[in-house]
Amino acid sequence: MSTWADRYKQKLCTVAEAIQHIKSGDSVYIHPGNAVPELLINELVAQAPRLENVDIVQILTFGEAAYTKPGMEKHFHVLSLFSGANTRKAVNEGRADFVPIFLGEIPALFYNKEIPIDVALIQISPPDEHGFCSYGVGVDVTMAACKMAKTIIAHVNPHMPRVLGDSFIHFSKLTHVVEAEMELFEMPKAPMNEVFMKIGKYVADLIEDSSTLQMGIGGIPDAVLNFLHDKRDLGIHTEMFSDGVVRLFEEGVINNEKKTLHAGKMVAGFVLGTKYLFNFINNNAVVEFHPQEYVNDPFIIAKNEKMISINSALEVDLTGQICADSIGTANYSGIGGQVDFFRGAARSKGGKPILTIPSTAKNDSISRIVPTLKPGASVTTSRGDVHYIVTEYGVAYLHGKSLRDRARALIKIAHPKFQEELTRAAWERGLKI
Repeated sequence: MSTWADRYKQKLCTVAEAIQHIKSGDSVYIHPGNAVPELLINELVAQAPRLENVDIVQILTFGEAAYTKPGMEKHFHVLSLFSGANTRKAVNEGRADFVPIFLGEIPALFYNKEIPIDVALIQISPPDEHGFCSYGVGVDVTMAACKMAKTIIAHVNPHMPRVLGDSFIHFSKLTHVVEAEMELFEMPKAPMNEVFMKIGKYVADLIEDSSTLQMGIGGIPDAVLNFLHDKRDLGIHTEMFSDGVVRLFEEGVINNEKKTLHAGKMVAGFVLGTKYLFNFINNNAVVEFHPQEYVNDPFIIAKNEKMISINSALEVDLTGQICADSIGTANYSGIGGQVDFFRGAARSKGGKPILTIPSTAKNDSISRIVPTLKPGASVTTSRGDVHYIVTEYGVAYLHGKSLRDRARALIKIAHPKFQEELTRAAWERGLKI
């Protein structure tokens, strides 16, 4: 009788041999974020001449994404569930499609076969002594894709950390395995500026000891972390976290001990960061990854008392409507987990949903607080979901407030050069502030 290791070896092949199993008309899912399987993707693009009408299903990925380039349309069609820099142009030029969807609801699209998955391209850790591989830096929606895929092609990489939690796939589920040692994609820390730091300080003042945090991507969440050094007993329940969280854990500010759900554990679906972060999560019993349908479930989120959700936006209108994923009609990113966590934090005992936004864009030439959203702009988060909005000029609390009071509060935290214009716009729509 062969051991599991012998059976594992039978799945080994070259990257060219593995990708040969993808056929025209297949729907191919790609592992996102820092886990993006560049080795497999490059070979898929190299084999494009033999393929037609292959659907690429993905959320945020890094790298070139050459399958989105002009001229690739007859070979590949991209279905973006959250657009990044490498797919945005294709979506806005009509060479790819965007699906607005809450991050926590994406797995159901796979399970219900609303988006069928024929092949999953993933990057995972080597198998442990029992034959289990970790999804590494991202369980996210990948576990759901793999459960539904007919074929799983895995790049097994010793650089992929072994992350604990509900975050494993057994080698027996893998169809083809390519072993190769490669550095993972890294996402450097976002540049900091004075505006981010001012916003970070205002947000930090809203965070009490023993709170549980969710933070989005970018400079403002990183700035918030800079002002939490005097806090105590903070916890993490978040769709993702980055390098700054590790520093606060090492200082003892984050210890997860007062969490009311998964006490003692940092709970996330994925990370976005650098090797410093990857080394921290490797075999670290304080970190638990779970699939996004669990992490982002508002009812699960709400079980964390003092749940703090910190997210950002592109613009906010005077009634509190938030646009975070488009610039007018042009797609920019995606809904992601903002609404999932706004609603979870709102229902948490002592919870606070917080929206952060610089008051201006383009060197102070335009206000991000606007009379009305741009024509065609998406409403990512409704005005009924909004509680706190923070700019570098202060904090506006909108929940339960009238349209008149909302406009008044938002104008107070707008850039001073736009306050008169915004006041005039409020009067013109009957909000006599």
